[in-house]
Amino acid sequence: MKPRLLELLVCPACKGDLALRAEASAAEEIETGALTCAPCAVTYPILRGIPRFVGQDAYAESFGDEWHRFRTVQLDSANGTTESQDGFALKTGLRADDVRGRLVLDAGVGAGRYAEVMARWGAEVVGVDLTRAVDAAAENLRSWPGAHLVQADIFALPFRDETFDLAYSIGVLHHTPDTAAAFRRVAAMVKKGGQLAVYVYHAGGLMRYVSDTLRVVTTRLPRPVVYYGSLVAVPLHYVHQLPVVGRVSQILLPTIDHRHWRWRWLDTFDWYTPRYQWKHRYPEVLRWFRESGFTDLYVADEPVCVRGVKT
Repeated sequence: MKPRLLELLVCPACKGDLALRAEASAAEEIETGALTCAPCAVTYPILRGIPRFVGQDAYAESFGDEWHRFRTVQLDSANGTTESQDGFALKTGLRADDVRGRLVLDAGVGAGRYAEVMARWGAEVVGVDLTRAVDAAAENLRSWPGAHLVQADIFALPFRDETFDLAYSIGVLHHTPDTAAAFRRVAAMVKKGGQLAVYVYHAGGLMRYVSDTLRVVTTRLPRPVVYYGSLVAVPLHYVHQLPVVGRVSQILLPTIDHRHWRWRWLDTFDWYTPRYQWKHRYPEVLRWFRESGFTDLYVADEPVCVRGVKT
């Protein structure tokens, strides 16, 4: 944990200041120690350089497993592409000039694919995740001095309201128990005049109903079974490309289609394992933005992606 992060962190319960006790440091970063809130009589550990405000992965434990298994698959610097950068730009409408020099919150950092883009674009980014995915992200973001990581719950973020110039949550909020409530908590972190961008799953298409039916089974199976079962996405890619037959196969056995086989495996595992996976439509998401005081709404070509400015 970099000393700079202590300036941003507060007790998630009372929003009071935290006292630092450093036990081990390396290269000017705190590796182990604790953060204490005296009024709440609560101590939060710092382990492996990351402050931990939750004791376990709770409802999102599958993602902690996922991002350790597939730590570098979607990382631009590891796969030699700009796919994460391009995907972020498509979903948010933001470019490097929009984030350079800004303080940015990545709500649901995963293995850090988008946080790496923010760091490369010159932002100071704080990545938050409920799960041990933060440890995978720490490996991926080690070389970026402007990147910070925190293990915390979106519903109890350890920051004061209106701390960040920009916040985004790409493909995360719909995996919480209540997407709208999670949205409001992230929205509260944004300063007036700042921006918020989100991407949530779209409630549309026949495949959605088939995959939701399959998820009734897959979310109850042992995770290793789903992990290895998701390998079916690798050969199915070629079946899905066939005329007529491919369309039928994609409806009857929906898997993620991507040119890279490990990406197909990862995203199919990602689709069929999480406990929560809500779907939404544009009118609903636009209403969340307006109710939270956001205007100048940007709507991407790809559903459901929205960005707004807080007034």
